[in-house]
Amino acid sequence: MHQYPQRPRPDDQPYPPYQPASHVAQETQELPAYQARPPYGQPYGDQYHQPPHQPPHQPQHHDFHQEPHDPPRKSRKKLWISTGLVVVLLAAGGAGWAYFKTDWFDGNGETVSYGKPPASGQGGGGNGGGGAAKPTGDPDLSLPTGPAAEFKQTTKLDDGTRISKTRLKGAKSGFEGDVWVWTPKEYDDPKYAKSGFPVLIALPGGNGHPTNYWADRSLGLQKAVAEGVGKGTSLPFILVMPVLNPDAKYYYDGSDIPNQPKMGTWMSEDVPDLARANFRTWKSRDGWAFMGNSSGAFVGLKQLMQHPDKFRAVIANGGETAPDSPLWKGYKAEMDANDPGKLAQKLVTAKGPEVYVNFQYGTKEGGRDRLEKFQKDYGKGPVKIDIHEIKGGDHNGWDYVRGMKEQGLQAISKIMKAPKADAG
Repeated sequence: MHQYPQRPRPDDQPYPPYQPASHVAQETQELPAYQARPPYGQPYGDQYHQPPHQPPHQPQHHDFHQEPHDPPRKSRKKLWISTGLVVVLLAAGGAGWAYFKTDWFDGNGETVSYGKPPASGQGGGGNGGGGAAKPTGDPDLSLPTGPAAEFKQTTKLDDGTRISKTRLKGAKSGFEGDVWVWTPKEYDDPKYAKSGFPVLIALPGGNGHPTNYWADRSLGLQKAVAEGVGKGTSLPFILVMPVLNPDAKYYYDGSDIPNQPKMGTWMSEDVPDLARANFRTWKSRDGWAFMGNSSGAFVGLKQLMQHPDKFRAVIANGGETAPDSPLWKGYKAEMDANDPGKLAQKLVTAKGPEVYVNFQYGTKEGGRDRLEKFQKDYGKGPVKIDIHEIKGGDHNGWDYVRGMKEQGLQAISKIMKAPKADAG
C-alpha cells in the first residue's frame, strides 16, 4: 500500500531533553518505528521524512489494558520540572517554600466540584456541582446528564481555578484512560449559572501517554484562555485534556485501527460524553472544537473532517495532514477512511457542513508548504482554512500557546457559541 511521509515524532515535547545521550538512546529503543528527535532547537532532518517502518512486534490485546498505576517510562519532562522547581524554591528561601506549600499544590488530591449547586431542584450534575439553575429557553443548552465522574485536583492556578483529573472507562470504545479538565472562572459565576459553555478538547504532541502535558500549568494554556476572556479575544472555554494514545510505543492517529484500541471512538464519543455528563455545555456542534500540537494536531484535524456534525473547528499546531501510523499496514481502505484530505474532499463535494481549520506553525520549524498544499487542495466551499505564522516559533507548546494568543483563540471564538449571561 502507499506509505505516507512520517510525522516528525516523538516530537513537540514542551521541555528540552536534559538526560545524557546514553539515556536518550535507551529510551528510543522502545520506539523502534520512530527516530529520536534532534537536539532541542535544531531543525528536523531528512530522517523524519522516511516512510514508517513496520513495527517489529504487534502488541497483544492485553498490552492496552494496563492498570492505572503501572509504572510509566522515565520522564525527562518530570525530571526537568522537579529540578527546576527545587532550584527556584531554594533561591526564594523561606518565602518560596511557603508559597510551594500553600499555593501551587494547595488542595492537590482533593475532590473537585464544578459549578454551583442547582437552584430549585433544577438541573443535574457531578459531585453536586456542574448543575445549573432553572434553564433558560435556549434549546441548545445541555445540562449535565450524569453519571457524575470523580475529579481530583492536580494543579491550582494563580486565579484560583483548578485542573483536575478523572479516570474514564469509555462506554463506547472500551478504552480506559485519564482525562484532565479545567473550567474558567466564568463557569462558577452566578451570571452564567443558566448557560452552556463551549468545550475545547486539547491534545498533546509526542506520545500523548500516559499524561497530557496541557494539564501542566507551566505551558500557560489555561492562563491564555483566561487572559483572552478578559481582553475579549477568547471565549471562556472548558478545556478537556484526554490521553492521546493507549501506550507510548506507537501512534494510533486518533482512529479505530483494526485490532487495536478504538482511539477514534474514544476521542469522538467517550471524551465528549464525559464533558456532557459533568458540565453545562451546548448540544450543537458550535460548542465543540479541538486544539492540538503535532500528532495531536493531526488527530484534531482528522476528527473535525470525519465528524463535522459534532465539531465546528480545530486549531492545528505544527501538525501533519495524512495518517502514518505503522499499525495501518494491511488496512489501506480503513486508513483512507481516516485521511483528513479525503474526508475534506467529501465535505467539499457534499457542500457542507462548514468547518474551520486554523493551522499554526513556527518559522523555526518550517512546514508551511505542507499546510499551504492542504489549503490549496481542500480549502474551498465549506472547508475554511487559515494559516498563522508564529514569528521565531519552534516545535513546542510554549510557542504554540503564543500563537494561539496572537490569533488562534480569537479566530475560533468568532465562530463558536459563547455562554450567555443572565440578564437578570
